[in-house]
Amino acid sequence: MSDPRPSDTFDGDLNEDAADRHVARWRDHWIDIDFDDEIEAITVRIGRISKFFNDARADAASAVGLADFEYMTLHELMIRDTPGHASPTTLAKDLGISPAGMTGRLDSMEKAGWVRRTASVEDRRKISVEATKAGIEIWRRAMDLRGEAETRLLETLSPERRTELAVLLKQVTLRIEAE
Repeated sequence: MSDPRPSDTFDGDLNEDAADRHVARWRDHWIDIDFDDEIEAITVRIGRISKFFNDARADAASAVGLADFEYMTLHELMIRDTPGHASPTTLAKDLGISPAGMTGRLDSMEKAGWVRRTASVEDRRKISVEATKAGIEIWRRAMDLRGEAETRLLETLSPERRTELAVLLKQVTLRIEAE
């Protein structure tokens, strides 16, 4: 049996989406600009999908009582080689924020009971950030909600299509990482 085509996944023909309308507008109004319709449509679609995932993350955080930046901080803390532990400097670097911004985040998150800062046993000048039991629990609740939203979206595709999409996206991300 052959792979189902995208139109087989839906009832009838695929409807026009925002990317199709965007490309049509460009074609109608910017005839002097050379661009590839397919590449333009792909970038618009990836942008909309990215926005969906960002919104799903923020909605999940909000639903459990976290600000998006608090969720992002807990998430970055939990996905490490040492889950739930990191230095404030490393967290700040990985989140792309200043050390002062990280201190402000950690102050409010420590006050909420989601993280604690402790001095290193080897060098008291070094501080470690650790997710608390409450921090881990609230992060897991948000992760469950986020995962449900992501699954609902991607269940649009058959398992075979999801595998194919994963391979294609990996090719693109490997190109980004190589540059």
